[in-house]
Amino acid sequence: MLPRRLLRLTVRATLLCTTCLAWGLLPCGVAAQTTAAALRHSENLRTDAGAVTEQQRAELYRILQRNAEVLEAQATVVKTVAKLIGPTVVHIEADVESRIRPYRQLEENGSGVIVRLGEKYYVLTNRHVIHNASAQGIKINLADGRRIQPAKIWTHADTDVGVMLVSAPNLVAAPIGDSDRMEIGDFVLAVGSPFDLRHSVTFGIVSAKGRRDLRLDEAQVALQDFLQTDAAINPGNSGGPLVNLRGEIIGINTAIASNSGIFEGIGFSIPINMFMFFGRQLIEHGRVTRAFLGVNLDADFGPAKAAKLGLPRPVGARVTGVTRGAPAEAAELQVGDVILRFDGTAVQDDDHLVNLVSLTEVGKMVPLVIFRQGETLSVVAEVGARDKFKPSR
Repeated sequence: MLPRRLLRLTVRATLLCTTCLAWGLLPCGVAAQTTAAALRHSENLRTDAGAVTEQQRAELYRILQRNAEVLEAQATVVKTVAKLIGPTVVHIEADVESRIRPYRQLEENGSGVIVRLGEKYYVLTNRHVIHNASAQGIKINLADGRRIQPAKIWTHADTDVGVMLVSAPNLVAAPIGDSDRMEIGDFVLAVGSPFDLRHSVTFGIVSAKGRRDLRLDEAQVALQDFLQTDAAINPGNSGGPLVNLRGEIIGINTAIASNSGIFEGIGFSIPINMFMFFGRQLIEHGRVTRAFLGVNLDADFGPAKAAKLGLPRPVGARVTGVTRGAPAEAAELQVGDVILRFDGTAVQDDDHLVNLVSLTEVGKMVPLVIFRQGETLSVVAEVGARDKFKPSR
């Protein structure tokens, strides 16, 4: 279960404004104006003693009903998303082999979501939900009460991606969205089985993007680019979808930051674009092939080093080594270069560059912008297959 794989961080509880969330999707300004008008009117209806008559109470209820109708119309979007996504979400029970006692079977519970790729159906989930379980040991509980088993399973340790091929009549699939279009502040819903409470729906926003340096208990997730959300995620939500207001999957819920082992306001989801990049490779080839540039990077590249090189701030990824015979050598990259852009995307830091390279198709000609000895240069590198070289970036 998820508790043994929660992210452990020292966090402080903070009170947040939830007014907009409680009122649906009505903008704060409109909600404030509507409420203020109602309050002013209610003040006018009060007697000197502060009480209201039956007639005045009836008038207040009429005002309340009009205001509620405005809010309910906005909240219909969230309710519609919940109705559409519900039939696509599954509850997963997996009999996994204990790593402590090899002959003892443990039951892991998690969530998943059904998608359709071509003419076939698949369940997307986390690797840690089904790891060490056989196809025969996995029970997938559909929203309509049916129970099925996967015909085939694939997992990838570096990303915590898990995919299962399934087949049954009248399966309902969720549409796949574009996680790159999500912005901080966008509304999202998380759906899954927290504490075995199946088909629970929580509501929140995208709190942050690009979380890449998380230490997850037991799980060795090397490639990270998590979406952060305040939509409640708890043990059992692992593998369930994070969806936007169009009812599209934009993430797969994976972990939480917690001192207590339960949700404290910070959850993490694998962006669906990243998930599907590796998921499709698993389905089509049975394994993942990551692209390779062939550079060692400076993990301690900070303000002082940037200033010494002539950069106003520490942006990009500084090269500390170039692998012999690698694409980086063919592109004539040098030690001390700072890679500022990769395939048109501004590089934030070394971990960001690792992700950008890993999410690139092998053999693609990629333009790079580098900073070298005070000048900005443009080069092109043809990224290769990582498994043909020694481990590097």
